[in-house]
Amino acid sequence: MNYKDYYKDLGLATTATSAEIKKAYRRLANKYHPDKTKGDKTAEEKFKEINEANEVLSDPVKRKKYDQFGADWKQYEAAGARPGGFDWSKYSGDRGGQTHRTGTQESGSMFTDDGVGDLFDMLFGQHGTGQRRGRRSVEVKGDDLTTETTLSLEEAYHGTTRLIQLNNQTIKVTIKRGVADRQMLRITGKGGRGFNGGPNGDLYITINVALHPEFQRQGNDLSCERPIDLYTAVLGGKARIKSLKDTVNVDIPQETANGKMLRLLGLGMPVYGTKNEYGNLYVTIILQLPDHLNEQEIELFKKLSALRK
Repeated sequence: MNYKDYYKDLGLATTATSAEIKKAYRRLANKYHPDKTKGDKTAEEKFKEINEANEVLSDPVKRKKYDQFGADWKQYEAAGARPGGFDWSKYSGDRGGQTHRTGTQESGSMFTDDGVGDLFDMLFGQHGTGQRRGRRSVEVKGDDLTTETTLSLEEAYHGTTRLIQLNNQTIKVTIKRGVADRQMLRITGKGGRGFNGGPNGDLYITINVALHPEFQRQGNDLSCERPIDLYTAVLGGKARIKSLKDTVNVDIPQETANGKMLRLLGLGMPVYGTKNEYGNLYVTIILQLPDHLNEQEIELFKKLSALRK
């Protein structure tokens, strides 16, 4: 089995905190996102690697299994579906100095003299297909699964769907408009299989909303900058301003200063889970000075300057 060093993939130490994991993932995902790398196969593979690493390290349960069992952690997860398919005994004692190992106290609680029996009792309530020590077979809920998907800001505004590939199944997920960055969606019963008739686990999908070149988001509000020519700013007038909803004509007050912020009601993001509630759009005015002035224009500016004096 090829060992994947998820900490190395994210450029982290094994002692990294959840906040450090999140920060490293966001930085690398933004760098290697397919929308930015435009068909670069190496970048696409790197993007897949960091997503896989984040899926494991950002989940406390999966991270614990990975830290404990190293390269074999996925076989540990699969063992619930096929008892006896994994050599658990190599974790019952000295593991030959492997990097990922159990502590003495933890190892002692998981294994008895027969090597693996109590571990299977802990996980499944029985050992193999037969009853163990007179215990009843118990229903065990399947593992919860986690994954992530990335949306554009436009998709977050309008709502969208995603096809999630997990465990050889395709799950169609409807994402409501107004979903927030790092919001987690729960899909009931789409996680790992239950054991002994237990219910399936759930699927948790973390939403990443990609940065937008024009709009910035804060909660349900959006902000952007809009260049306005000097004459409209001084004399007042109309300006066409683009929002994610549509393009609107906005009144520019007379003598509008550079950096003035206009608030456009209801042109921000939809409020998640509601029908007709929206945030606002805040537009910062950026003055554009005229260039390539002709002689007549220069003369007029001189007259204006003289009048102001």
